[in-house]
Amino acid sequence: MTASALALLFSAIVLVESGGNVNAVGDNGNAVGPAQIWKIVIDDVNRIAKTNYTYADRKSVEKSFEVFTIYTNHYIKKKRLPDTAENRARLWNGGPNGADTAKTLRYWHKVKSKL
Repeated sequence: MTASALALLFSAIVLVESGGNVNAVGDNGNAVGPAQIWKIVIDDVNRIAKTNYTYADRKSVEKSFEVFTIYTNHYIKKKRLPDTAENRARLWNGGPNGADTAKTLRYWHKVKSKL
């Protein structure tokens, strides 16, 4: 995906996840920030990219976008998936196998409606 398409997709995901609220907390306190990032995603990105994102970074739109980009880039390549908005959104929602899971289709339709 182009950088602008990726930014547009992320904006749609933020609308679905939190309505843009950087202080949003969901999933029984596990999901935090505008993109509703779990701690395990931060840990995974730090492992993958040898970065030092903190759990507090989940409240930053800029840092969340970086985490989203690293995470989805990695799993698009690792799973050898076509680099589409649908696959990235479904990975974001369902984890490394999210693009292959029927339960993430509903999420994709919500994101698609915001694009």
